[in-house]
Amino acid sequence: MTRSSELDPQTPVFVGVGQTSQRLEGSRVPPMSAVDLAAEAARQAISDSGADPRAVAAAIDTVAGVRQFENSTPDAVAPLGRSNNYPRSVAGRIGADPRRAILEVSGGQSPQHLATELAATIAAGECKVALLFGAEAISTERAFARAEDKPDFNELADGDLEDRGYGLKGLMSADLARHGLTGAPAQYALFENARRARTGQTRSEYASEIGRLFAPFTEVAANNPHAAAPTQRSADELVTPTDRNRLIADPYTRFVVARDQVNQGAAVLLMSVAAARELGVPENKWVFLHGHADLVEQRLIERPDLSAAPASVLAVRSALDLAGVELDDLSSLDLYSCFPIAVFALCDGLGLATDDPRGLTVTGGLPFFGGAGNNYSMHAIAETVVRLRDMPGEYGLVGANGGLLSKYSAGIYSTRPVRWTDGHSAQLQSDIDTSPTVTHAESADGWATLETYTITHSRTGKTGIVVGRLESDRRRFVANVVDDDQDMFELLDDEKPFGSRVFVRSTNRGNRVTTTKPRMTELLPQKPPRLRTDYEHIEVTRAGHLLEIVINRPHVRNSLHPPTNDELEEAFDAFFADSDLWVAIITGAGTKAFSAGNDLVYSAKGGEMWVPRTGFGGLTSRAGMNKPVIAAVNGFAMGGGFEIALACHLVVADASAVFALSEVKVGLVAGAGGLVRLPRSVPEKVATEMILTGKRIDASTALRHGVVNRVVDDGQALEGARELAAELLAVSPTSVRTSLEIMTQTQGVADTVTAVARPSTAIDDLLVSEDMREGMLAFAEKRSPRWMNR
Repeated sequence: MTRSSELDPQTPVFVGVGQTSQRLEGSRVPPMSAVDLAAEAARQAISDSGADPRAVAAAIDTVAGVRQFENSTPDAVAPLGRSNNYPRSVAGRIGADPRRAILEVSGGQSPQHLATELAATIAAGECKVALLFGAEAISTERAFARAEDKPDFNELADGDLEDRGYGLKGLMSADLARHGLTGAPAQYALFENARRARTGQTRSEYASEIGRLFAPFTEVAANNPHAAAPTQRSADELVTPTDRNRLIADPYTRFVVARDQVNQGAAVLLMSVAAARELGVPENKWVFLHGHADLVEQRLIERPDLSAAPASVLAVRSALDLAGVELDDLSSLDLYSCFPIAVFALCDGLGLATDDPRGLTVTGGLPFFGGAGNNYSMHAIAETVVRLRDMPGEYGLVGANGGLLSKYSAGIYSTRPVRWTDGHSAQLQSDIDTSPTVTHAESADGWATLETYTITHSRTGKTGIVVGRLESDRRRFVANVVDDDQDMFELLDDEKPFGSRVFVRSTNRGNRVTTTKPRMTELLPQKPPRLRTDYEHIEVTRAGHLLEIVINRPHVRNSLHPPTNDELEEAFDAFFADSDLWVAIITGAGTKAFSAGNDLVYSAKGGEMWVPRTGFGGLTSRAGMNKPVIAAVNGFAMGGGFEIALACHLVVADASAVFALSEVKVGLVAGAGGLVRLPRSVPEKVATEMILTGKRIDASTALRHGVVNRVVDDGQALEGARELAAELLAVSPTSVRTSLEIMTQTQGVADTVTAVARPSTAIDDLLVSEDMREGMLAFAEKRSPRWMNR
């Protein structure tokens, strides 16, 4: 055993902890902001160290703040205002002027991650005294958000800030969002029901297990003065739906999910042994970090087992190994408990009984003590430090979870002196990153098996969300239940729906799932492609073998919103399905714009967003474009409008036309094919400059680079496109179609000879076509051919 006198002077040691909370009911103290709460917790942590508070504050060279919910996502709002530099605002309150200020990424792992990181920084001699803190004032924000006399929490603090960003990479995808998987309860419910499937429990059996897991947590919370819900509840009470304990997302009732309506703050003070001795911190205050690990799980939809959290389990095992102790050696445990599965997954993986007599929480857990935003585990560290001081030589575990069972930080604490040891997280993370994953199908069609699900409940109704595997290739997909599909809801309400055979179909608004193929046909009948006369946002004209489509939204420069995209997809579906239509032209109404791309005003106002499966304008992701489409560019072709033009086979432009991929100027990227097609159309450096700067080019430049086939006088783009179409209509449509097919088939073949020699069934079909016979016969007879397109 290492003696304190044998420690390296740079050994990190935790010397002070503090917690604070505020209840609005009956409080005589003015409402406290997150800065106020964190500062009060920081004062307590400094005082707890037993050293002179002024000397400690003056010695702090690093402060690190945990993000509030109001600053955890790009679209988060602060109804009462917030600090522009949260860490330095707190530092200013306590009289500290640190050299370094950190604002950590989002996620419940951040307190333990910061504790480990700054302990390593101290051990490396890059820091002497660090203060970590976090707070939430969500109860106050909700109580006063609409009040006329609401407090103003805005404040400005000078000084550098190391803002690490939100840290949301890998936690969300467009596919999850379009299926309603944007909130934590629904996402975690998928894990929960996957575990129910694995354990083979019925709905009622699993609910009882949740109740038994969390009932002891309520006992701890009932005795914690900082708990937001200090009420002891029985197992049945926790999981029985009532008006007060409503269903949120199957299998969750309100009582068993993290309680975010809190006013809580916590802080932790750590420093080098040398600094502790210099400042006069008594050794009975010292607590050491013996083991630690920080790991990140695979993306939600790619995990082989949605019922488990292997990275989290591995993090705890690695921390235990580094500390040289076993699970049974721990006297104190706090497992992050935002939802039951976060605890179950650790218990399952570690072989830890959910009714372990040591208890699984030191605070009362997130549903009962309170889910203080990202800062919950700062409270867990504070409670653990206090407990371990009363149990000299014993060990305590803090397990901190972030994201969607995504990020896990584990720490093993003890008063036993120990030299700092770097962990093995980097190598373990490399192993996780290279582990097998499940292939994801964004568009899913066919028979499948049900893997997991949830039903979310709100005041406006319920939404069924299903995760399944396609029978054809075992790819995983996410799908929604059609709103009025009682058959599917009854299946999900069954005691054991897992493994059931279901039928899925992709639509423009996401995948839809039901019980059988006939039921899908009944709920979502597929209409054969056809042109109609009552389009709202486009105009369609048929002239012999030519189809003209006009984007008719000149008031917004022919920018596209989802209903317009749907109509364009419908019109092009009809074009490609109709053998009597050989060429199509797309243009924009008016003279100012072909299309300004995505309708940003519509999306900024909160309009529901989706893009057809065939892509922007019904073209950019369309496969099998075996008939020529001509873009008649009249004016601006910006962003998605340029991407539509790039997706067309031919382009005719007015002399004053302007082209640009302008997405970077509004915080987007040219994701509808521009990033792929433009570098294949123009020299690489030209494409790169246009993509990265949003640079505009005129029609003559576009012609020089080969983006445009013809440039015509202003106002003549449509007429020029018609002239080009006439040339196409004069030749064999079968030959045109075959040529396009072979060009597409050989596009990815790098070697020219290999591409030329590649066999094609399209040529085989051409050899027996009527058009080939007619073309040769007409040539021999010296007459114009009469094309049959057969």
